[in-house]
Amino acid sequence: MTKKLEGKVAVITGATSGLALATAKLFVEEGAYVFITGRRQKELDVAVKSIGKNVTGVQGDAGKLSDLDRLYDIIEKEKGHIDVLYASAGLGEFNIPLGSITEENFDKTFNLNVRGTLFTVQKALPLLRDGGSIIMTGSIAGAKGFPGLSVYNASKAAIRSFARTWTVDLAPRKIRVNVISPGPIDTGIFVGVPKEVKDQFISLIPMGRIGEPEEIASAALFLASSDSSFVTGIELFVDGGTAQI
Repeated sequence: MTKKLEGKVAVITGATSGLALATAKLFVEEGAYVFITGRRQKELDVAVKSIGKNVTGVQGDAGKLSDLDRLYDIIEKEKGHIDVLYASAGLGEFNIPLGSITEENFDKTFNLNVRGTLFTVQKALPLLRDGGSIIMTGSIAGAKGFPGLSVYNASKAAIRSFARTWTVDLAPRKIRVNVISPGPIDTGIFVGVPKEVKDQFISLIPMGRIGEPEEIASAALFLASSDSSFVTGIELFVDGGTAQI
């Protein structure tokens, strides 16, 4: 059986754990060579070892433009091009209602989630092959009014807006731009959370369970591969229906 990303070069930022790491593993299984990034070298080394083959880890912060330049210099020297770019690095600070937001809260979140995503994509363009695929990580938070999350919510809404505009900007190069917006996923966020709190949260999910990182990875594979050759500009919710009802 032909692998869906056979011979492709993929870049996944913020891929030392969770959704992005699961995606990196699946991309390699499907034939891709993957470059992953992470801010902490130790965690990056562990992630590279867990992937096992056809992977290069590049330490760096997606919010720092010099780190992005270094990433793409390495990729240019080693592979010369990119077929799939998954801009996944991001963060969220929770329980900060209007009235409590600081400049630091805002700058930290927007620097990585918005500024970092923009320049991760823009700086990749010279290496990105025509007909390539760009994937960005959104969130159901970009479409919902979760309390105490206005800065994070807005940063993810910006990602959705980027996809709409860049779909048009990059159409002449046949580069597709899409967003994956996860719902509640089992990435360790519920470690230490009381069972009654977790159960209450699950009650809001129509499918009645938390999602798995591998379910995000499968959606990313769809958007990265030729299976989605006529799909661009979309926000693909992988949320068990949470934001859909």
